[in-house]
Amino acid sequence: MSTSEQVLGPFWSRRRWLALGCGLMLLIVALGIGAARGSVDIPPDVVAAMVSQRLFGRPAPAGYPASWQAILFQVRLPRVFLAALVGAALSIAGAVYQGLFHNPLADPYLVGVSSGAGLGATVAIYFRLQLSWAGLGAIPIFAFLGALASTAVIYGLARVNGKTPVTTLLLAGVAVAALLSAVTTYIWLAAADHFQAMTILSWLMGSLALANWAQVRALVPYVALGTLVMLAAARALNVLQLDEDQASLLGLDVERTKLVLVAANALLTAAAVAVSGIIGFVGLIVPHAVRLVWGPDHRFLLPMSALVGGSFMIAADGLARSVLAPAELPVGVVTAVCGVPFFLYLLRKKKQSVF
Repeated sequence: MSTSEQVLGPFWSRRRWLALGCGLMLLIVALGIGAARGSVDIPPDVVAAMVSQRLFGRPAPAGYPASWQAILFQVRLPRVFLAALVGAALSIAGAVYQGLFHNPLADPYLVGVSSGAGLGATVAIYFRLQLSWAGLGAIPIFAFLGALASTAVIYGLARVNGKTPVTTLLLAGVAVAALLSAVTTYIWLAAADHFQAMTILSWLMGSLALANWAQVRALVPYVALGTLVMLAAARALNVLQLDEDQASLLGLDVERTKLVLVAANALLTAAAVAVSGIIGFVGLIVPHAVRLVWGPDHRFLLPMSALVGGSFMIAADGLARSVLAPAELPVGVVTAVCGVPFFLYLLRKKKQSVF
């Protein structure tokens, strides 16, 4: 029996397989409802029939407006799939950071990803940069590059004598994030016109309003690669919960493991932020809620967080679309309204455990 199994118990249990199955069903239901509901409601059975007709060549359902085809396949489906991918990516990243920092208040934006992405997107908007790659425009490209660059700088600053203490990494992240946020605010205030300033603000608050299939195709490889790396490192992350010194004695290369986790997390989070803007609290509340219910074993925590996070993001985006319909709220506002009370609960619980 492995060390993590001795500490956390066996992974392959019927209860966990059942939970994963329920999580998958929840995600499928969320995808269906998200595709059906909106300013123009499409009956779920019609949605299923149109998808079956497109995938398997079955006869198309009769008696519905032709515009429903365009609404479903060009607007709704790419949006709900993008929401599911973003929610899954942020939730997995949050679960890894909470385990790596031994802190339930950690989230995916802790090591400068959001501040770097915000500055990159703001620069692209301010200078009206025009370029494209893989169907993506300048804003997501610069947000992605900014997120990766800021994480690399912070990780380099945090290294001391060939090691990267998690406390130093956290403090370096806070300091650099504050500097990058200040530069972003300055550029936002210096925007040439009201429309430009509102575009920057809208991106910084997070939105899936411009979702399309190109963004989904661009995001899938990063989410798949990041998720596979995290799952492969789940057992090592379990061992890290003991103590870094004990993990080293058990044969784990602690510094290499931390580097892999931070790099994969940065890639995963940067890709999500690049297509959605900054959406807070998803990576905080989802993995912690899963941990409270099913325990801290990362071999199960990571895939379950992905399923629950995808469903949560679809639900949050649905609320963002419907609360002020036909106008839309930034989805970051909805996740903040849901996340702040949970964050305060965690903060109070942690304070009680200290005192």
